[in-house]
Amino acid sequence: MAPKAAALVLVLLAISGSRADVNPDEVASVIWKYFTELGSNAKDTVDQLQQTEISKQLNTLLKSNLQSVSAYAEDLQERLVPFATELQARLAQDSQRLKEQIQRELQQLQAKLAPYADEVHQQIGTNIRQLQAKMSPYAEELRSQVDRGAGELQRALEPYAAELRERLQDNAQSIQASLSPYADRLQQQIDGGVESLKERLSPMADELKAQVEQSVAELRRGLSPYAQEVQDGLNRQLESLTMQMERAAEELRTRLATSSEELRAQLSPLARELREAASGDAESLRQRLAPLAQQLEQRVGQTLEAFRQQAAPFGDTFGKQLVQRLEEMRGKLDSGAAGVEDHLELLEKEVREKVAAFLST
Repeated sequence: MAPKAAALVLVLLAISGSRADVNPDEVASVIWKYFTELGSNAKDTVDQLQQTEISKQLNTLLKSNLQSVSAYAEDLQERLVPFATELQARLAQDSQRLKEQIQRELQQLQAKLAPYADEVHQQIGTNIRQLQAKMSPYAEELRSQVDRGAGELQRALEPYAAELRERLQDNAQSIQASLSPYADRLQQQIDGGVESLKERLSPMADELKAQVEQSVAELRRGLSPYAQEVQDGLNRQLESLTMQMERAAEELRTRLATSSEELRAQLSPLARELREAASGDAESLRQRLAPLAQQLEQRVGQTLEAFRQQAAPFGDTFGKQLVQRLEEMRGKLDSGAAGVEDHLELLEKEVREKVAAFLST
């Protein structure tokens, strides 16, 4: 089985292990992720969704590995297979209809807003400035939290360099006996520091997501008076905008978590090198440890500084993404032309709604 297919099976098994654990949004995310990874870009994804062999592939991979799972998980997957293949078929049928509907609604919306073009521009411009003003403190707070978390971890690891240098003054047998416990403590400190850093940064994504929802709600209130006869079209565009912005917030969360795990992966070799040194010849132990004792503090500092440089700008990047989405929406309202992304996002929305309805039964 291909790695991508195998990963999907494992995730489905994980989320369908018990009745209480089944989360409709997680199931929808798994199915949608499988669909979207078949294409290299949005257009490819839409094209791929309309190809019938995908349903056969999905049918095969969902049916595999049904042994050694709970009765409920097996029952769920047996029901999920035909649902997922039917869902793909329905997407293929509905895709062109939805695309035409989005384009038609956007053209109607553009025509309705045309007499108020200046007011609409001003309203969106105001929303952009307000969003920038709100995002700036969050971006600065994220930068501050990255610096603070990295600084705390650096201070927590500093004593280990001094301790290792002191250990070099002992006899070789004493150093070798104490080196493995020392390496274990160092690894525990690294793991604890990284987990603390993740706990510090994760709430920032939730706060930014809340600001996104508030910003879209304000934009809705500002534009609704100009689109009273075409509210459905406006609502659909704002739904698409919300999904884009929320996805950016989730990407920020993922990037922060990934950077933290990369930090762990870069620091952990320090403990591994110490364990390897402990397993070697006692006579040459001091010779092997001396360079590491000298470099430990420097390597920790360099690694944490690289993490700061990588993670600190994430908030600024996120704010720019949101502003770009608003600019793109202003352009669509001016031109009346929809993009492939609008189509894809609303297909995803349909997937999530259909999966939730299916699992609720």
